[in-house]
Amino acid sequence: MSAEMPTILATSGGLFPDPRTLVRPGPLLDYAVELAQPKATPRLCFINTAGGDQAWWNATMHAAYYERDLVVSCLNLFPMPNLTDAAAHLLAQDAVWVGGGSTANLLVLWRLHGLDRILRDCWEAGVVLAGVSAGSICWHVGGTTDSFGPELRPVTDALGFLPFSNAVHYDAEEQRRPLFHRLVAEGVLPAGYATDNGAGLVYRGTEMVEAVTEVAGPGAYHVRRGPDGQVEETRIEPRLLPGVV
Repeated sequence: MSAEMPTILATSGGLFPDPRTLVRPGPLLDYAVELAQPKATPRLCFINTAGGDQAWWNATMHAAYYERDLVVSCLNLFPMPNLTDAAAHLLAQDAVWVGGGSTANLLVLWRLHGLDRILRDCWEAGVVLAGVSAGSICWHVGGTTDSFGPELRPVTDALGFLPFSNAVHYDAEEQRRPLFHRLVAEGVLPAGYATDNGAGLVYRGTEMVEAVTEVAGPGAYHVRRGPDGQVEETRIEPRLLPGVV
């Protein structure tokens, strides 16, 4: 099953700590599946290229869903692709969730293995594309990243499914807001959207239609270069999802 039109949920959240399984799905992750409007048992694939495809993380994702009625899978590229037909597998999913880590490494490996083209096909077919941090930036034109070291730098060659820039962890890392402002002001990045930790952005086609949050308080923001060359930032008050804390 698939969403009615191409849908992306780009977030700075999605997982909560859990004493039994290390993490558990938060409302943002649940919402990614809901957006797909599954008509049967939902199928959800995790892609953790940005985190290095760690086996322990795949096991953690499966454990988080042991008591939930979902079919969970993980797509790995290390040390070799774990699926003989990644395109067929991903197109059969209701939603794909991309984890955080190195945005730069993710982009290189996806292009090397053709995953950039496969994911575009999935998006156009109605598979909901979603993710956190690197898994948010990747769908946009670019954003700010720590892929190259502790000092944030711009990434300008993301997949570009969405014609905007993206900043994540906007309220949690002090470098994020000033660098994003500067890059937009200088034209290095186009106008775009930012999310505080716990917030997400819903895109239908290439239009941002709603901001949502799984934690009370965080915001989303539209950042653009004004006519005078100064950056204009507008807060977008997100809708609280069911189950927020």
